Amino acid sequence: MTAPRSPLDAAMPRPRLRLGTVDLWLLPAPETAGLHGALALHELDEAERGRADAFRRAADRERYVAAHIALRRLLAAYSGTAPQDIAFARADCPRCGAPHGRPELASGGAHFSLSHSRGAVLIGVARSQVGVDVERLPRPERVDVCAPALHPGERRELERHALADRPAAFARLWARKEAYLKGTGVGVGGWTSEVYLGDDSSGTPSRPVGWSVVDVPCGADHAAAAAVRGRAPRQTVRRLPPQAVLAGGRIH
Repeated sequence: MTAPRSPLDAAMPRPRLRLGTVDLWLLPAPETAGLHGALALHELDEAERGRADAFRRAADRERYVAAHIALRRLLAAYSGTAPQDIAFARADCPRCGAPHGRPELASGGAHFSLSHSRGAVLIGVARSQVGVDVERLPRPERVDVCAPALHPGERRELERHALADRPAAFARLWARKEAYLKGTGVGVGGWTSEVYLGDDSSGTPSRPVGWSVVDVPCGADHAAAAAVRGRAPRQTVRRLPPQAVLAGGRIH
């Protein structure tokens, strides 16, 4: 029996992963996608729908739903299956070995990562371990509160920026850090200050061995990064329209 085609397939060839490349997909304004039509809620599983219903703020719920529909549809397009048939699992944690590490496809195959922040969803798909993160630029007072969680070398770099530029500089640093920690499966925790992911200039501490972390262009209000195991990848950033998460929607 032939699997139903992904909603992406009608408007584009089936995407194929290439070695040394990370495919990045950006969905702007996910909170408003539902204004264009009904979201494809039927493609989510019971656990996802339960988590969506637990959000108290409508905007948070819409963002979560849009992000997970987009993820399922993209993975379906890469794997040639139906979005609702995508099954997820958890890799073993690299710190303790328990099965609560990075999310992965239960069937194996492509590696992926999902991140969402107010106003943006970012998804990365690659042939090797990958992590992505998108961050909305914080308020200056938030930077002051969160700066102690950075590596000492990163804090020194942040302090060299003018006050007006620090929110953007902090968001870049934090996006790199989250992308790397998600890619490894460790996750963000008390060890964030142990990892240096600053500007990697002469005289700075070394970045993690065996990983490449790159900034991702995503507009003036956000900072984003992708981390891939191995050499610095070629990156392709594509924008998804609201129709990509609607029931019966297509990319035009």
